[in-house]
Amino acid sequence: MSICASSSPGVSRSSATTEEQARRRLDYLLSKIASKAPAPASGSAAAAVAATAAALVQKVALLSRKHWPEADDIHRRAEELRHSEELIERDSMAYLAYVEAVRSGADVGAAEAATVDIPLDIVKAAAEVAVLAERSVSQGNPKLRADAVVAGMLASAAADSAAFLVGVNLGETDDARLDEAQRLAREASARLRSPGARGSSGGPGRG
Repeated sequence: MSICASSSPGVSRSSATTEEQARRRLDYLLSKIASKAPAPASGSAAAAVAATAAALVQKVALLSRKHWPEADDIHRRAEELRHSEELIERDSMAYLAYVEAVRSGADVGAAEAATVDIPLDIVKAAAEVAVLAERSVSQGNPKLRADAVVAGMLASAAADSAAFLVGVNLGETDDARLDEAQRLAREASARLRSPGARGSSGGPGRG
């Protein structure tokens, strides 16, 4: 008698282990953010929100393949952007490296630049997720329209938060990176006000 791979005890245990590890990673991140540790903090939180928004776009695209020719491309790009979660650790490391550089007096300029460049990378990732979310709202599966709208909301919040941090880390310095960050954050927010993002024809959001 043949047994489907999905019903194999070994596969089931492996899947359960993977899910448990994922839950532990999330719990660990939230615990660290909530702790007295200097990092991770707001930058890492913004990166995590951007990654979550990208994951929601993936869900919408995955369930829109039957009638949306671009769904696979949207899903693929959203998956790439979901890896903005890597910025969670990079942001933490950049801040800790900056603190150490200030303490030691070595390579302060490079360390300071990283505390601006990485939040800007978060803004860029979140802004692109917002673009994909807007397209998912107007072209994706209507039953998941609410999910696409929320993805756009999360992406906009992540972009706005990271742009704020770019400004904080630059201080009084006049820098083109702040202009770029603020522009991208404004564009991400404006997408929520576009006609395609208003309302939802798909009923209650699936939580």
